Amino acid sequence: MKRGRILAFFLITVLVGVIIGFRTPEVTGNIPRGLDLQGGFEVLYDVSPANKGDVIDREALVSTVRALENRANVLGVSEPNIQIEGKRIRVQLAGVKDQNKAREILSTQAKLTFRDVNDKEYLNGSDLVQGAAKQTFDPQSNQPVVSVKLKDKSKFKDATSKIVAMQPENQLVIWLDYQPGDKYKEERGKAKPKFLSDPNVNEVFDTTDVVITGQFSIKEAQELANLLNAGSLPVQLDETYSTSVGAKFGEEALQSTVLAGIIGVAVIFLFMLFYYRLPGAIAVITLSAYIFVILQIFDWMNAVLTLPGIAALILGVGMAVDANIITYERIKEELKLGKSVRSAFKSGNRRSFMTIFDANLTTMLAGAVLFFFGTSAVKGFATMLLVSIIASFVTAVFLSRILLSLLVESRWLDKKKSWFGVKKSQMLEIYETDKFTDPPTRFDKVDFLKYRNGFFAFSGITVAAGLIIILIFKLNLGIDFTSGTRVEIGSEKPITAEQVETELKSIDMEADEIVLAGANNDTAVARFVGVLSKEEIAKLKDQFAKYGKEPTVSTVSPEVGKELAQNAFYGILLASLGIVIYVAIRYEWRMGLSAIVALLYDAFFIVAFFSLTRLEVDITFIAAVLTIVGYSINDTIVTFDRIRELQRKTKVKTIEDLSMIVNKSLQQTFTRSINTVLTVVITTVALMIFGSDSIRNFSIALLVGLISGAYSSIFIAAQLWLILKKKEFVKKKDDQTKELHSNQHPEV
Repeated sequence: MKRGRILAFFLITVLVGVIIGFRTPEVTGNIPRGLDLQGGFEVLYDVSPANKGDVIDREALVSTVRALENRANVLGVSEPNIQIEGKRIRVQLAGVKDQNKAREILSTQAKLTFRDVNDKEYLNGSDLVQGAAKQTFDPQSNQPVVSVKLKDKSKFKDATSKIVAMQPENQLVIWLDYQPGDKYKEERGKAKPKFLSDPNVNEVFDTTDVVITGQFSIKEAQELANLLNAGSLPVQLDETYSTSVGAKFGEEALQSTVLAGIIGVAVIFLFMLFYYRLPGAIAVITLSAYIFVILQIFDWMNAVLTLPGIAALILGVGMAVDANIITYERIKEELKLGKSVRSAFKSGNRRSFMTIFDANLTTMLAGAVLFFFGTSAVKGFATMLLVSIIASFVTAVFLSRILLSLLVESRWLDKKKSWFGVKKSQMLEIYETDKFTDPPTRFDKVDFLKYRNGFFAFSGITVAAGLIIILIFKLNLGIDFTSGTRVEIGSEKPITAEQVETELKSIDMEADEIVLAGANNDTAVARFVGVLSKEEIAKLKDQFAKYGKEPTVSTVSPEVGKELAQNAFYGILLASLGIVIYVAIRYEWRMGLSAIVALLYDAFFIVAFFSLTRLEVDITFIAAVLTIVGYSINDTIVTFDRIRELQRKTKVKTIEDLSMIVNKSLQQTFTRSINTVLTVVITTVALMIFGSDSIRNFSIALLVGLISGAYSSIFIAAQLWLILKKKEFVKKKDDQTKELHSNQHPEV
């Protein structure tokens, strides 16, 4: 039996390793990368009627999506992500090479009209045979032309007969997306007129075949034919939000963030091996399985992997190891009480399970809020966060227990308590303990309550200072909340703000702010108060193409900026409310209230820090705050769980008993509180140092929040609960005294 369990352990370990080794390359190759990792662009369109009296209903929106999908196919994008969001449509095209052309083709109405020189319409796109347009060559000039087929030749005959009669102004003017106010007579003298062509009509045509001539290249003629075949849009599309990422920016972001992940995960593995010995080695196995399971789930979901998604995966490793740390610390405590390895293993697992469950559920609440209120990039982060929590339960909880139980039940570890990271000097003999004995810790002599008033004063001072800082400096809001345009210009070599300013002036543009970034000043960020038009964006991209990297351009309209700000506020409010309700139900309302005060302190501290340092606040900042709101509650729950456990074991007779329980709880959980935060700090620091510039502020916000969260869990949440509980205890004692006095001296 002993050998059988050990053999089963090694067989499962080898099987896990083989599956990871063979399947990982295939799985990672299957997962589609988002536009922020391979280049491309995303645009959010407001949908309005194309013609007066038209109604924007579900059918119109679905028809528009089909037309946009056809146009994406014209661009060679095989898997466009096009979604209806209320009365808006979001389009994501990853990997598209010519983003300017893509933007133009997507939003072009593609409404073909045939007019005379006075702009009177005779035929339009509805008169064309759908899908019959094709690029051919003029047999006389051998120039590229586009041939189309009409449904009714009599209609074309009638039109040409009227135009022939207008000689010498007998031009048939062919327009693509004619707009009210456009005039042929104003356009015909221009080098690049708005109309496609204006051939002379010298005879009446009795045919359904029409040829559109113009100064086309073969590529332009082919695109026009494809566009006509894709069909005109049934609605008007107006950009309200857009972001485009150059291919080189995406590739560099992917490489740097993956490197950050490898470094962060490697450090966590070393930490677990050093601190927890054999259980730490099992944690390394299960964390490796965890990463594979995440990628496999993403492959099955056909989900798109984004830069925030990779960041969530890396952070998820730090969070997933929390379950191992909570369990292993529990097992160590039981071993210190003199229990056998088998008994300590069973007791540690049983007592840690609900703590892990509660902690992960609160983080899931924040992740769900992020998914509901977030933009597409934030949704990618939230999706990965939610999947990570589920996967950590499968691996870090269940797989770890299966592997460790095989070794424990084999009795191979009966006399190897030191393999769990417990020193012999820390262990009590079994006769020295009873059910009221607390396990020894290295913090037994630390009085966490002694300077409670001092920490409350410090917390109050930081809040007051934060309010003053925010009132004076306010927040450096990004375009996500203020609207406008943000342009990230990358270069193969260092650049200066003056260079960028000169380049912009050469195309009649002026930025409101230019800031240098990157390790070698090889990136400049230019901000514009207004929303740049499609034409201005195209001109800007062409101007900076010589720098070697296509600029990343993001635009946000005032309406969307206002919505993002509202959603951010509602998101934080809803996540906080959900957490406090859950904690109040699972524990008690005083713990729920104390937890929310600590969480609000953490969120406020991050905001104040960003105000003081003038770091830009964008939508990923909100993702960081919500992540901290969900994660920092973990430490608080671990402490509250221990307080509740000691309350059950201790008969509370005096206020001093309550103080003793809180102090003991903090002493016993301090190591795991530090270790659980430390593992996430490791991954966050790796992201901050080695990760992409675009998620650096996100990483800084997380780091600040993690440090604040560790502080608030110990010195705010637990201490505030003690104050509230003491008041309840005193009130209860007073009521009992009054009742006793009333019974002894009844009224006559």
